[in-house]
Amino acid sequence: MNMILMSFIAGVIGMGLGGVFTAIFGTKTDKMTSIFLSFAGGVMISIVFLELVPESMELSNLLITIIGLVIGVLMVYVLHYIMDKLLRKREGSELHDSFAEFFHSNEVIDRVADRKSSMFRSGLIMIFAIGLHNVPEGLAMGAAGQHDTSLGIALAIIIALHNIPEGMAVSVPLMVGGLSRLKSVFITAAVGATTVIGAVAGVIIGGISDIAVAMSFSIAGGAMLYVVVGEMLPQSIVMSKDRIPTVFALLGTIAGMLFIELVH
Repeated sequence: MNMILMSFIAGVIGMGLGGVFTAIFGTKTDKMTSIFLSFAGGVMISIVFLELVPESMELSNLLITIIGLVIGVLMVYVLHYIMDKLLRKREGSELHDSFAEFFHSNEVIDRVADRKSSMFRSGLIMIFAIGLHNVPEGLAMGAAGQHDTSLGIALAIIIALHNIPEGMAVSVPLMVGGLSRLKSVFITAAVGATTVIGAVAGVIIGGISDIAVAMSFSIAGGAMLYVVVGEMLPQSIVMSKDRIPTVFALLGTIAGMLFIELVH
């Protein structure tokens, strides 16, 4: 129950903070979002390779860990492939001027004339995309907490940090689409509640066997790696148009290493 509560806090508070930042600083937050993305990406890399992968290998073996990583990568890849097909009607993906655009939040469907209406519909797309992204993160949190409480708490804090830029990405189109700042923040925070779904599954899996826990760790690790390498770092570089993301990604990796050392 504790890890389910932690997953709720990590998802709702993390996403909600992103919405609050957008409400305070406005919708033009590319530089700030870029910094959060790169820093959170570095932290996630450290947690994958210093916690999730080693724990998976200790509980199982190299083959199981690799299979889980591949499954995690494929899960997120298939999600984006389906979204590309449904929303863009063309193959391939490309880098955009903002993190939100990667999830097609600025798609103009059927050339809607009213910009507010278009952006609001884009916000709904963002809610769907980010909501699905939160499930594997909750999976890792739940399984980790069932196996090692300190590891579960560490993941909860790191995932909350990662959810801040995602909260920004959700809240921007909602605010531009005409929703009040308060309603946008509330909806953005609510999207983070999908993390609980993954956490519940993780807690159940964590009680089955060591192999099941190992697989959940590696699947979550693969999903996180795809998100970091395929989304967060490329988008942060495009948005900032300088080398700042590289510096903050390194700082995030170091911060993740220090944090992992502190909780053990």
